[in-house]
Amino acid sequence: MFDITGSGTRMCDGVSRRGFLRVGGLAFGGLSLAGWAQTRAAGVAATAAGDRPKKAVIQVWLAGGPSHIDMYDLKPTAPAEYRGEFRPIPTNVPGIMVSEHLPYQAKVADKFSILRSVYHTNAGHGMGSQWMLTGWQPTIEVNNNIFPACGSVVSTLRGANDKDLPAYVNLPRSLGLGKAAYLGASHNPFSPEDDPNRDGFAVRNLKLPGRVSTDRLASRRSLLEGVDNLRRDVDAAGDLSELDKFYAQGLEMVTNDKTLRAFDIAAEDAALRERYGRNDLGQSCLLARRLVESGVSYVTIQAGGGWDTHGDNFKALKDNLLPKYDQAVAALVEDLADRGLMDDVLVMTFGEFGRTPRINPGAGRDHWPGAMSVFMAGGGLKMGQVIGETDSKAEAPNSRPLTPGDVLSTMYHTVDVDYRHVFYDQAQRPMPVLNEGRPIEELL
Repeated sequence: MFDITGSGTRMCDGVSRRGFLRVGGLAFGGLSLAGWAQTRAAGVAATAAGDRPKKAVIQVWLAGGPSHIDMYDLKPTAPAEYRGEFRPIPTNVPGIMVSEHLPYQAKVADKFSILRSVYHTNAGHGMGSQWMLTGWQPTIEVNNNIFPACGSVVSTLRGANDKDLPAYVNLPRSLGLGKAAYLGASHNPFSPEDDPNRDGFAVRNLKLPGRVSTDRLASRRSLLEGVDNLRRDVDAAGDLSELDKFYAQGLEMVTNDKTLRAFDIAAEDAALRERYGRNDLGQSCLLARRLVESGVSYVTIQAGGGWDTHGDNFKALKDNLLPKYDQAVAALVEDLADRGLMDDVLVMTFGEFGRTPRINPGAGRDHWPGAMSVFMAGGGLKMGQVIGETDSKAEAPNSRPLTPGDVLSTMYHTVDVDYRHVFYDQAQRPMPVLNEGRPIEELL
C-alpha cells in the first residue's frame, strides 16, 4: 500500500514533498523513481526500434544446491553409497532418463534439455551463488552482490518488453544475491514480497489506499508542480525538470491497470492453478508466465527452499522438494508450449552447485561444485537432448565440461543480449558482462 504522507516540509494538502517522493521510491519495491524511469526508458527505446519479439527468461533458483545425482544424473550401477535410493525412469525421449520422482517432467522431455557436465570450484553458498547468478567468481564471501545478477544485466541492456512493466522481477520475494551491484539501484529487481499462493495475495505498493483516489493523487501532483515552479531559479543544473519526468512516469505506472493485471494471478483459471501446484513454487511459476507474457524480460523464482540436504536427503527430496518442483516446472513448460511462447521464453533451473555423490553418515549429501545439472527449456534452443556426461559416480565431467559462463552466455543469447558487452564499475574499470564462456553450440 502506498504511503502518500511522510515527514518533511508540509504542503497545504497535508502531504510533504518528501512524502510525495515516496510514491516513486516505493513503487517498485525499493527502486528509485529515477531508476524506474531509466528502466522504462530502455524499454521505450527498444520498442521504438521495431516490434521485437518478447524475449524473456524465467529462472528457477534452487537455493542450497540441488542433488544432481538424484534428479537428472542418476548412476544406477554405482556403489550403493553413491547411487542412493532413487531409480531412473525413461522419458518420452528415447535414451534420456530422469529420477523416478520427476514423472511429470519425464512426459515433456522433448521440450527441455539437460546439461549434465556443468561445474565450478567453489563450495561456499554465497560464493557459489554469486558465480552461478552473475557468471563471475567472487574472491570473498559477502551477503550482497559484487557483480550484477543476470536479471540486472538484462534490465540494463534490454529493458522491459513493455514500457509499463518492470524489466526484472524476483518471486515471491527479493533474492539476496539478485541485485545490480555497480549497474545501480535502478536495475535492482522488483518483488511483490508476498506468496502468490496466499488467499488475498497483493503486490506491495501497487495499490493506493482507499482514502487516496487517483483524482486526489493527480491533485497532489499539481500542487507539487506549483512548488517546483517556484524553485526553478535555484535549479541551475536542471535536475528538478528531470525529476518531474520521473514523477510523471512513476504516477503513470502507479495508476496503470496493465501492471495490476499482470500480477493478478487470481484471474487465472482454477484448474490451471491446480495444474501448477497450489504452493509457493507452483504459483510463482504461474505468475512468472503471466509476467513474461505481459512484458517483463527476466523473472527469478526462489520458492520452496530446502535444497541444502545435508541430512535425510532422500526423504526431503521425495516427500517435499521433488514433487513440487516436478509439477511446477513441467506445467510451466507445457503452458508456454500451449501458448506458443517456447521460442521466446527460456526456462532454466539450477542452484549454486550439486551435492556430494557419496552419501554422508546422516543420509545426506553435502556441497559439491565439481558437477551439477542444469535444466533448460525453450528460448528457441534445441530441445530433447542431454549435453555432457559425468564419470561413473557423478563426481566430475568426463565429456563436454561446461562452466557458469557457458550456461549464462547461452541464456544471454536467447534474449539478444551481448554477453561480450563491457560495463564500467565505480572505479571506471572495464567489466564485461562475462569474463569467460560462450554459447553452447549443441543448443543453438
